Amino acid sequence: MGVITNITSFSRNGLSDWLLQRVTAVIITVYICFVTFYFLAQPNLDYDQWRNLNGLFSMKVLNVLTVVSIAIHSWIGLWGVLTDYVTVRLLGPKATFLRVLFQIGMITITLIYLIWALDIVWGI
Repeated sequence: MGVITNITSFSRNGLSDWLLQRVTAVIITVYICFVTFYFLAQPNLDYDQWRNLNGLFSMKVLNVLTVVSIAIHSWIGLWGVLTDYVTVRLLGPKATFLRVLFQIGMITITLIYLIWALDIVWGI
């Protein structure tokens, strides 16, 4: 049972997970603030301006950093929810199987989104 918990946790350390979630929240907030400010500063924004902004290397890096931050942040949050609420005490003996199944599904969806985002940002 301990092996499953170690494999499915993000960093195997609660303090590291807590810190990662705070750092990723800051990155996501910076991105949202920047994009909001850009929209407000460009009231007549057209497609070419938006494409030029997202064509900058620094913006591509910020986009990827934000997508990776969202993936890490959501994984840690959902892992916490699953380990707190999908338990043997609440669901009986099938809980471990269900939790691992949900975690594999989350990993799969997250990887698909990450690959898709990389393809969009970098045109791989």
